[in-house]
Amino acid sequence: MSANESPVGQAPTQPTAAYESAFMKACRREPVPHTPVWFMRQAGRSLPEYRKVREGIPMLESCVRPELVTEITLQPVRRHNVDAAVYYSDIVVPLKAIGIDLDIKPGVGPVVEKPIRTRADLAQLRDLTPEDVSYVTEAIGLLTRELGATPLIGFAGAPFTLASYLVEGGPSRTYENAKSMMYGDPELWADLLDRLAEITAAFLKVQIEAGASAVQLFDSWAGALAPVDYRRSALPASAKVLQAVAGYGVPRIHFGVGTGELLGLMGEAGADVVGVDWRVPLDEAARRVGPGKALQGNLDPTVLFASKEAVEAKTREVLDSAVGLEGHVFNLGHGVMPSTDPEALTRLVEYVHTQTAR
Repeated sequence: MSANESPVGQAPTQPTAAYESAFMKACRREPVPHTPVWFMRQAGRSLPEYRKVREGIPMLESCVRPELVTEITLQPVRRHNVDAAVYYSDIVVPLKAIGIDLDIKPGVGPVVEKPIRTRADLAQLRDLTPEDVSYVTEAIGLLTRELGATPLIGFAGAPFTLASYLVEGGPSRTYENAKSMMYGDPELWADLLDRLAEITAAFLKVQIEAGASAVQLFDSWAGALAPVDYRRSALPASAKVLQAVAGYGVPRIHFGVGTGELLGLMGEAGADVVGVDWRVPLDEAARRVGPGKALQGNLDPTVLFASKEAVEAKTREVLDSAVGLEGHVFNLGHGVMPSTDPEALTRLVEYVHTQTAR
């Protein structure tokens, strides 16, 4: 099925308590009892209980064990009292599921054995089926039963970011191979991103149909693009993904790093909520995105290494800049850093809840 077609299945009916939660209300730009909080990369890294259950288990293997995924996803909900859980996975999981030879190397990140550099290489990218990721369906079924009134956020990597990994063969600071293809062979680049949009849409549909209450599209490396290049060479594929899941009626969040100059364009891609990193104040971000969208963000993750008083002061700045927004989900401006003190996150959630109680 093409990602442009309407969904064959329908999202499960959300439990009333989850549907009416502060997080879901904020995404829908409705009045909330308090500003909801969740953290990107809250499931893992900084938590000692995560490191304990992951001990000796490679990253990608941990993503295909439903019971382990369930436990890791629940850990920050129990510890921090966040307003939403985020499904424990990785953006390269669907690529691994269709047979791409890749691994996540500690201290490096995703490494692709045979980078995509030619049209013939596109043959590596077959369609993703629900059977390829049956462990996702099983894990989300377990999670929704455990979470009850707490919404579960599913996620996927945006086509541009996935393409960057596939073409470069791993993380990059310059994206020289990806940009060389983008500028030098725009037809091949467009076909690559279109295939990735199909795979990404299919992966999100599996999560939604299994019970995810919302989804987030991560375009981690989109900030490497100038606005004109983003509009021409990345936005169409992201818009295709977001449109493919629009019929389910679940909130769609779109987030990128270093995307201050792209916020308006990211809003055009079709998400209900636009994530903002820490570089742009939320009131200015709202001006750039335009009306009709909720915003998510955007405390600098490094602030959590400062004193309690400093964290509260910087958090207050974020909350003040969010006054008057149509909808606001509090988050960091990027993921939780591995060496973050978990207690700082717990205190931050409590502070936001207390300061914004209505």
